[in-house]
Amino acid sequence: MGMKQILRGKMDTGGIYVHLKSPNSPQRLELNYYPAGTQYYEKYRPQGSELDHLAFWEQDVDKRYHELLTKGAKNAIEPFSQDDYRLAFVKDPDGIWIELIGKGHRKSPLFV
Repeated sequence: MGMKQILRGKMDTGGIYVHLKSPNSPQRLELNYYPAGTQYYEKYRPQGSELDHLAFWEQDVDKRYHELLTKGAKNAIEPFSQDDYRLAFVKDPDGIWIELIGKGHRKSPLFV
């Protein structure tokens, strides 16, 4: 997704945190990892610990969707248009849904 690691550290519980940042955005995404034998606040579930999904704004949703599939992401929902937006969903290796959203450039007949 073009994000770069800007900070990495170890928690007192033994877990590891990483902060990621996209170019041209002040937003940060923090990811936490708890290796075997570390303490954490809830039982980790490989399906994403009940995380619904992550969303990323894209200039070209279709291009990024196909790029991610070639890099190992799994298809969830192929690109489609809704109102003024273009959307698509892929799944990461843990099955977490990743939403790609951008300004629409094609209108689907379903949303005319």
